Amino acid sequence: MDAAQPFLEARDVLWRYRTDYERAYAEFRWPVLDRFNWALDYFDVVARGNDAPALWIVDDPASDGTRYSYAQMSERSSRIANFLRDAGVRRGDPVLLMLPNRVELWDAMLALIKLGAIVSPATTLLSAADIHDRVELGGARCAIVDAGETTKFATLDGPAIRIAVGARADGWLDFEAGYRASEVFVPDGVTDAMDPMLYYFTSGTTSKPKLVEHTHQSYPVGSLSTMYWIGLEPGDVHWNISSPGWAKHAWSCVFAPWNAQACVFVYNFARFVPKLALEVLVRCRVSTLCAPPTVWRMLVQEPLGAYAVALREIVGAGEPLNPEIIERVRHAWGITIRDGYGQTETTCMIANSPGQRVVPGSMGRPMPGYTIDLVDLDDVASDEGEIAIRLAARGAARPLGLMTGYANNVAATAHAMRNGYYRTSDVAMRDEHGYLTYVGRADDVFKSSDYRLSPFELESVLIEHEAIAEAAVVPSPDALRLSVPKAFVTTRAGYEASADLARSVFQFSREKLAPYKRIRRIEFAELPKTISGKIRRVELRKRELARSEPFDRAAFEFWEEDFAQDSLVEDPKPAR
Repeated sequence: MDAAQPFLEARDVLWRYRTDYERAYAEFRWPVLDRFNWALDYFDVVARGNDAPALWIVDDPASDGTRYSYAQMSERSSRIANFLRDAGVRRGDPVLLMLPNRVELWDAMLALIKLGAIVSPATTLLSAADIHDRVELGGARCAIVDAGETTKFATLDGPAIRIAVGARADGWLDFEAGYRASEVFVPDGVTDAMDPMLYYFTSGTTSKPKLVEHTHQSYPVGSLSTMYWIGLEPGDVHWNISSPGWAKHAWSCVFAPWNAQACVFVYNFARFVPKLALEVLVRCRVSTLCAPPTVWRMLVQEPLGAYAVALREIVGAGEPLNPEIIERVRHAWGITIRDGYGQTETTCMIANSPGQRVVPGSMGRPMPGYTIDLVDLDDVASDEGEIAIRLAARGAARPLGLMTGYANNVAATAHAMRNGYYRTSDVAMRDEHGYLTYVGRADDVFKSSDYRLSPFELESVLIEHEAIAEAAVVPSPDALRLSVPKAFVTTRAGYEASADLARSVFQFSREKLAPYKRIRRIEFAELPKTISGKIRRVELRKRELARSEPFDRAAFEFWEEDFAQDSLVEDPKPAR
């Protein structure tokens, strides 16, 4: 394991100081790697003769599912690597990988890394038009696709090599045949640690998706920061509720748990039912859990205290987690959800690590290996500003977990990485103890009566209301205040949009928020989201800005002044 030795030494520092953030941050250094292939130099070596479970897939909540050991995953992926090479896949070839959570996804992922091909994961939710854009931009020469999705490729000229998984499809090679290939894989050459390994499309919350390039070190080795945040240890059963095709899946369903020699756990559900998910969590004795805020908001509607979980660590990521949800889970289980922050372009860069004090509403502190500044438009650092990764700090040229850039987009790369920083387009505040609190996307923060407002802060208050499931706050044009906070909301089960409910939410806003932050307009509506489930505030914002006086109200839109008789509109004079 000589090629992997620097990687292992860096990992062991994080294990040694697992609950000592200050020591871990001070002593951790990214390993210096030359030639490195994570699947060959690390995974296959760890897997040799190793019968410990590496992957556990449950399709039926009443069944025990299927477990695959490290040794089995190593052998299976070597067979598939030989099969793919015989099919014509070569080192450096981009390969579109569009599979649900089935074992072949992990087999293909490991196999393609061994080959030195470039994996381009994609969700099965993509339309034919989406696939066309991704194939064209990513230059895919091969597609490995669930058989049920192959019809989406009917009108595409490429990719040249097409492989179907799960059933035979006309004109497609059968992935199953790959398991008859030789179990002995011999690479056709060495892998440079900086060779491209992953192409990921961003989620596109504020603009069209861009193609992010990661290398054989940036995600596999960079995910040490993610491992540290989650608190993963050997033998853990780790469940990350995430869909394939997005970077978070690679974070916590591949690299972070396998770096820790833990078991990746998957429960496949057609529709997320909190009660069934909690029963699986208990029965399979999952020890570490990561879930997005949407899932946590659904789980807390169940009587969590009635479920005897075996959890040691629980975390949330994807979007900032509201303090009210964290408190409800802590009250039920005695465990604190620890928030974490990163992007498709990075691994986990800011988080609450195990054993540390969690500041309500904060996403934590910079992870070992990342130096974070909050900068203004002139790159002046202060206690509030855009989250920016310093590219030359602590003797390292750049954090290993950071992308090389946007593939085929020099201008976008130069814009994101300018003046010695990678700029995230997210705004945060830092307190006197170094904890960072998310404010919002740089484009989402807005002014009302000369006050600067954070949509996330207002949304966090709104979902504390018993009837509100989700909320998105954007500026709505106003003649007096320039703009006022408007909330688009969806209701929880058992509640319906009505004037009475709007009155209740306005009153709640009045009680919980300072006068200048109060919600002034409410519209009950479905929230536009990306394929990955993130709210597209930019779409709502554009919709509001396009309105002109006199406003045409939506069917379930209410303004605070509609309830003047309830004394809801008393207000200090706008700031000047």
